[in-house]
Amino acid sequence: MRGHPHLYEVNARVFTRRVSEKCHRALTLAAVPEAEWQLLKRKGFDLVWLMGVWQRSPGARQRALLDPALHREYDQALPGWADEDVAGSAYAVHAYSLDPALGQREELAQLKSSLNRHGLGLVLDFVPNHLAFDHPWMLSHPDWFVQGSKEDIRAHPEWFFSPDGRTYLAHGRDPNFPPWTDTVQVNFYSTDLRQALIDELLGIAELADGVRCDMAMLALNRIFQQVWGGVAKDHPQPKTEFWAEAIERVKRKKPNFLFLAEVYWGLERELQQMGFDFTYDKLLYDRLRFSTPGEIRSHLMADRLYQQRSVRFIENHDEPRAITAFGRERSLAAAVIIATVPGLRLFHDGQLEGRRIRLPTQLVRETEEAGDPEVMRFYDRLLAACDAPAFHEGEWTLMEVNQPWEGDETHHNLLAWFWGYAEHSKIVVVNYSPNRAQGWLKLPLEDIERVVFRDELTGKPHIPDANELRHRACYVDLGPWHAHILDVAAG
Repeated sequence: MRGHPHLYEVNARVFTRRVSEKCHRALTLAAVPEAEWQLLKRKGFDLVWLMGVWQRSPGARQRALLDPALHREYDQALPGWADEDVAGSAYAVHAYSLDPALGQREELAQLKSSLNRHGLGLVLDFVPNHLAFDHPWMLSHPDWFVQGSKEDIRAHPEWFFSPDGRTYLAHGRDPNFPPWTDTVQVNFYSTDLRQALIDELLGIAELADGVRCDMAMLALNRIFQQVWGGVAKDHPQPKTEFWAEAIERVKRKKPNFLFLAEVYWGLERELQQMGFDFTYDKLLYDRLRFSTPGEIRSHLMADRLYQQRSVRFIENHDEPRAITAFGRERSLAAAVIIATVPGLRLFHDGQLEGRRIRLPTQLVRETEEAGDPEVMRFYDRLLAACDAPAFHEGEWTLMEVNQPWEGDETHHNLLAWFWGYAEHSKIVVVNYSPNRAQGWLKLPLEDIERVVFRDELTGKPHIPDANELRHRACYVDLGPWHAHILDVAAG
């Protein structure tokens, strides 16, 4: 796999249905034409995250059909939806086996082989914190889950449910939100539960090249203690961290297996230190959406290793569509940023077409939505430019942008960086503001008498004059939300 890889996330059920309609026959995952994977490879992707391949819970589906709040989401995303369009949450896992709607059990291994032949790695979900509330383990091993006392249930009745009228188990929970009532909360203090989860991971490692671990920070000892310590008080806290143990066990058998963490609350570096190859960079997402260019620049000044192991995104299945969240022009400027800074660059199915409708994970059918031709052309140019070796194997450096002349402060809205690689280096400049911005870039180039810049987003050349080169500088003048991706070659 290349350095700074590109990952494509796609809803497995929706994607398979879409391709089936295109081929005019029902397809399983393994029967998806190889042309679909070849297209992703040609666009420069290294990894495919097939979201929602595991068996979903019958009970969770019933809850999804009866939930009025979800009904409102379905109405917005898929007007005229029917019961058969609802499959239950992809994150209420009933079994880590391929969903029968996607094919036979052995087809995941076939799919992995097909993807690998095309130079693509397969990434699947792993949900450590909870399982479907009707998972078979719940009855066979109730001690693997958080159980409530009468006092706990009186204090927080909404946290618990009873599968048999005698035992009360907790629903999975993020402490900042109501419980996920279609799930049951695992007890990370249980040695046997930890071993069972690691066994599931080892099984997934035989079928995939990596896992995206849902809400990974909830498995940390101190976070579990904060959320459930008062309920799980009769269980001693383990001396080891679940992730350190799990990742070591899997990588001992599969050294190149990829661990990607969904993580928030400033815990990214801690999970990186436990062995995660990449961790979500939600802070960059939030700064791109809500903050100033200066705050974005400050975030990108973090140490090199942290940058290289961050997952950059402006859209995924949990977030609103980038076009609606950022606005059309701003979203394209943000896309240039996440595609050209270090780390793993995540793109979501529909993002490249400018889709506006976010589909809840409970739905397995999408609304027909026409792509935006201009957005599609933009992403074609962006991905082609970022497929160059410089953006994957080069050395990255933030660039200084200086004031164009006294009284003009617009240079503060310009974000710029340099990728040094062999004879062809790259300069990226983004005006991340709704106003025109100008400034002087200090070029980190040596021994140059003449260079030619070609903007890979427009195809237009720019030849700096001799005076600029003598001062190792380049003047930039960009319109609102516009960007340059400059290929730098000797003139």
